[in-house]
Amino acid sequence: MQVLHDAPLAPLTTFRLGGPATRLVTAGTDAEVIAAVREADDSATPLLVIGGGSNLVIGDKGFDGTALRIATRGFELRGSTLELAAGEVWSDAVARTVEAGLAGIECLAGIPGSAGATPIQNVGAYGQEVSSTITEVIAYDRRAGRTVTLTNEECAFSYRHSRFKADPDRYVVLRVRFGLEDADGLSAPLRYAETARALGVATGDRVPLADARETVLRLRAGKGMVLDPEDHDTWSAGSFFTNPILTDEQFAAFHARVRERLGEGVEPPAYPAGEGRTKTSAAWLIDKAGFTKGYGTGPARISTKHTLALTNRGEATTEDLLALAREVVDGVRAAFGVTLVNEPVTVGVSL
Repeated sequence: MQVLHDAPLAPLTTFRLGGPATRLVTAGTDAEVIAAVREADDSATPLLVIGGGSNLVIGDKGFDGTALRIATRGFELRGSTLELAAGEVWSDAVARTVEAGLAGIECLAGIPGSAGATPIQNVGAYGQEVSSTITEVIAYDRRAGRTVTLTNEECAFSYRHSRFKADPDRYVVLRVRFGLEDADGLSAPLRYAETARALGVATGDRVPLADARETVLRLRAGKGMVLDPEDHDTWSAGSFFTNPILTDEQFAAFHARVRERLGEGVEPPAYPAGEGRTKTSAAWLIDKAGFTKGYGTGPARISTKHTLALTNRGEATTEDLLALAREVVDGVRAAFGVTLVNEPVTVGVSL
């Protein structure tokens, strides 16, 4: 276990933003993770858990407490069952499952961050979500003071949400178990139209696993969603806002605002999201509200490749980023009556 004091946190995030932590602990085993958590809890010290740092917005003043960086490693395949340590690099783990000929997470290729973060956010992209393959999550329950195993149902997954996100101070994820599929080297059925089009097949078809992964990586890279330390257009948290889910009444009001602003023939994106609910596109809302790709003149700007990504152009502060995020939220609300919600976790700051 490594312990540093007054330690910079910005290098541990994909935004490269945020002030220092009073104390930074790097834990390489589950036992070290639990020991660090117990020490913080026993001394009533604020605790910030950091994995890959791809979903964090840390304030410029930093974090007055213990930041725990989980650096555990472990990739174990038993048949089609996969167990990952929380600190495993997610994109590397996806690549290894594809090499092993197992389907279920191949369209989640290129997502930055660690395996332990995936159940918290119910990470999803290109027609797949981890909730469809996670069977169990092993976590340290800070309230009970013991390690627990939660089933998929007990994780209470929903769109970009879970039991862990709903109660962020209770659980520290240690390991995640997945049930994958051996489909003779083929992917899971493709659920995302853009992926299917790029592969020249129909939605619902299967393709070779490697083809699915490589296509998703290419699509993500084209949107600036594959982290590149040399490209400031990728210094982001990926999608900064979640896609709004609206009730029938809210969607009707939104639809009326669209017609009023953009004309009678314009139809906003609409996807079923359960009975009486419709999901629309945050990227579409941002663009149609006037915040196009590359928007901004300061050190924090919208990506030139994707309107959902807010980026640090190299010299930004967290306040610069938040000012841009607030401008976007206010502009979308004024244009369409829809309030965007940030996807990254904020530490010491808020929109």
